[in-house]
Amino acid sequence: MTLTCVIHKIERRRVKRGGVVCGSRRSSELRLWRRAAEAETAHIHLYLTPFNVLCVAMLILDVLSPLLLLSILLPGYGCRAADIPEDTTSEFSVRLYHRLQAAGGQDNIIFSPLSVTVALGMVELGARGASLEEIRQAVGFSHLLPGAEFSLLRNVTATLLDDDTHYMIRFANSLFLQEGVTFNPEFLHLMRKYFQADVETVDFSESAAVAEQINSWVENHTESKICGLLSAKDFSSVTRLTLVNAVYFRGSWKNQFRPENTRTFSFSKDDGSEVQTLMMYQQGDFYYGEFSDGSQEAGGVYQVLEMPYEGEDMSMMIVLPRQEVPLASLEPIIKAALLEEWANNVKRQKVEVYLPRFKVEQKIDLKHILQELGIKNIFTDDADLSTMTDGKDLYIGKAVQKAYLEVTEEGAEGAVGSGMIALTRTLVLYPQVMADHPFFFVIRNRRTGSVLFMGRVMTPEVIEPSDHDFDSV
Repeated sequence: MTLTCVIHKIERRRVKRGGVVCGSRRSSELRLWRRAAEAETAHIHLYLTPFNVLCVAMLILDVLSPLLLLSILLPGYGCRAADIPEDTTSEFSVRLYHRLQAAGGQDNIIFSPLSVTVALGMVELGARGASLEEIRQAVGFSHLLPGAEFSLLRNVTATLLDDDTHYMIRFANSLFLQEGVTFNPEFLHLMRKYFQADVETVDFSESAAVAEQINSWVENHTESKICGLLSAKDFSSVTRLTLVNAVYFRGSWKNQFRPENTRTFSFSKDDGSEVQTLMMYQQGDFYYGEFSDGSQEAGGVYQVLEMPYEGEDMSMMIVLPRQEVPLASLEPIIKAALLEEWANNVKRQKVEVYLPRFKVEQKIDLKHILQELGIKNIFTDDADLSTMTDGKDLYIGKAVQKAYLEVTEEGAEGAVGSGMIALTRTLVLYPQVMADHPFFFVIRNRRTGSVLFMGRVMTPEVIEPSDHDFDSV
């Protein structure tokens, strides 16, 4: 059979150890801010600080046109997970990050290694030969017995659902099959077994109706955070299969920020410009360490702060270079082994934290990135996805991930308009993490090292200066 490829285009500095901050005006601002925070009541844990993440992965499979692989992430609320199996894909996560960083310029980055891995796992389930082996090799499954990765992925998602005491999580998969087309019953059985995928039949020639049906499914599994994801033009009479993966989870910080301590503050970008943002503040017990690569490649000493979520299985790790050092100087040293070193060597202690409210959003064309990482065969006419159907006329034409991440505190907008108590303090006795310039972050399971989300903040949420910022005090 002659193959035709229809490509569906989807758009895609002053922190020093000991708590000393350079600049007399900034030092005065911080003393006022710190004392204002201390003058408030000490019931920090009465306030929930949400951290929002949610992901959806979508795959569209055509018989005469390619498979469209989409991974979408949108707001949820920080998370906790329990008993995730030993991670095997950290190196894959870091390699993905470096490819995005190389092409990202001065942009924010956000992606989910988990979402990419699950999506590739669903493709792998239908693959054979070189198509299968390239995925196993690139993702980090080659040391496992053949097929063991599917049990691993099933256990990863299952254990995230085991305990909803400290968080809410939803994980769902669905297959939309073309009416009248015969799919391998064993493939459908294994999709249900390993990915708990629901199966529905549709007529892809009725593209508008199918788009509405799948969009409704996505909305229902993402708390209506993702609406109108697909349009009629995403389908045609040759579309044969759509696989959708949706993940939603919500939780809260273990040590919560108080909205009345949030203030307008300057954020220094790596290009030398400044923007105004809302900076959250608290003093609390966190995991903290100072590291050096032993040379000046990463700008010397840099800070690592790990902030656990409720239950402490999940955390957000922030890696911050010195104020005068661009994040691009630190990024080359990031490796999977270094993630583990940071996690093993941060120590719990009192830390003064200044963290901006931020939103990072990104659409990523994963096709070329995955090809650079060694996953090539599935994107060519030589692809072997014959486990899905009896023929070898299927291949992947596009792989896209969209991500959106928000870090904020409930009620912070109203709190910014509140007054401030102008007291002073002359000495900081514990470390200070001032994230008023670009930083790298990872959201991970603290017990297993599984990386759920990874990215960087080059520009936080930008606001217009208000009458209640530091310049007016």
